Amino acid sequence: MTYSLNSIVINPSSKSSPKNAVIICHGYGGDAKDISIVANYWKTFLTDTLFVCPNAPEICKVNPDGFQWFDLMDQTDDEILSQSLIAENKLNKLIDEVKETNKFKINDIALVGFSQGCMLSLQTALKRKDEIGCLVGYSGKILNPDHLSKNIISRPEIYLMHGDTDQVVSLNFLLEAKDFFNKHKYKINIKIFKNCEHRIPIEGLSAGLQFLKKYLYK
Repeated sequence: MTYSLNSIVINPSSKSSPKNAVIICHGYGGDAKDISIVANYWKTFLTDTLFVCPNAPEICKVNPDGFQWFDLMDQTDDEILSQSLIAENKLNKLIDEVKETNKFKINDIALVGFSQGCMLSLQTALKRKDEIGCLVGYSGKILNPDHLSKNIISRPEIYLMHGDTDQVVSLNFLLEAKDFFNKHKYKINIKIFKNCEHRIPIEGLSAGLQFLKKYLYK
């Protein structure tokens, strides 16, 4: 299957027709190949799951070998929001394609994002008119709390994780997200990793796996 975003697609390890899907969004300057390592770890345990790992739509300005969902360099908050809305539309299109091609219900689909991919996944999931099954976010933040506050529609199950020594996206952004969700009466799951920088540790992969299993394999 060819999707509108160039993607690495990993079929269910059970060899049967997929029962659900996990779309995994890489970070700034990353690519589908990088983030597919996560899918290859999870596929052994989520045997009936289709994994879709898209490349972001733009070549990264800082790392031309990688991709970006939107530009982060020398941009105002309004410029970042404007560009993120374009990326959001493209991610929504991919979600719809995965849903329709495989005849899934929308709650059979989960979003997973790392760093910039987490930022975009949060914004996209909360604004969708149809509610995805769940979302796992690593080392991200809420891009524009004011915009999101005015546009919340969905309330998927959410698990946010972050390293306490992250120098790229500060842990403070996780705490801000926690306050945001409390304010809007969401119940979300949060995990902080000790002595962990800007990455997904094995502990985070395990926690994400159990969360996905809980909400995709009901």
